[in-house]
Amino acid sequence: MRVARVAMAAVGVGLGLWGLRLLLQSLSIDALIRLPLWLGGAVLVDDFLLVPLTVAAGWLLTRWSIGPGHHRTIGAVRTTALYVGITTLVAIPLLIRQGKGVNPTVLPRDYLRDWLLLESTIIVAGVIVAVVQSRRATFSRSRAASGDIGGR
Repeated sequence: MRVARVAMAAVGVGLGLWGLRLLLQSLSIDALIRLPLWLGGAVLVDDFLLVPLTVAAGWLLTRWSIGPGHHRTIGAVRTTALYVGITTLVAIPLLIRQGKGVNPTVLPRDYLRDWLLLESTIIVAGVIVAVVQSRRATFSRSRAASGDIGGR
């Protein structure tokens, strides 16, 4: 077992060094200087902007879900927030790079408009599901209150 681990570690280190060699060959000195700056900026944005916003949104969602009757729609709200977050993370590189660079025809679309349409569609679908779920709960509560329990 130890020999297999050492062999896998050696293969992993070898592939990592090969990737580093390819990276150093393909990038200029200027790009090699900008790369750690960009990665450091990404870490700072993540730690000081995205994480606090996510924690605040989760806290607000938890506080809201404590209210009476909100437990029925919390799944729709969480799913909507999850899909909005995932599609936003996927779209960020396209939104940042929008038509810039040597060949602007590579990204010829209006990605901001398309992203906003996608997010609004997700939010509208989430609102529809939440409204349907809350109406179903109200309907079943009114039937239970009227004495129509168990098909009698």
